[in-house]
Amino acid sequence: MKDVQNPTTESEDILALAARWREAGEEVALATVTETWGSSPRPAGSQLALTLSGRMAGSVSGGCIEGAVAEAAAETIRNGRPQLLDFGISNERAWEVGLACGGKMKVFVEKLA
Repeated sequence: MKDVQNPTTESEDILALAARWREAGEEVALATVTETWGSSPRPAGSQLALTLSGRMAGSVSGGCIEGAVAEAAAETIRNGRPQLLDFGISNERAWEVGLACGGKMKVFVEKLA
């Protein structure tokens, strides 16, 4: 339940949780939907925080591409290089990960320092 006198957005909650994980010594990546076109599972600004130990909070796709984003996040945590992932109906990988909704979306993945 959110504090009515001090409302927070879902993304602020995700960021706060990711920061707590990081402070506790976890290696954390943050994935953010940066752009959508047509039908997409989640709107721009949606976020997913992930750790190498398997913790996840938030969502960038409602499930249809989160496995691929989790793999990319683990790679980004290991090598420190951010990634801009592009999912869409014309992308061969889109069918593989289940993005058959006809839209397109971009997800930026970065390691939290």
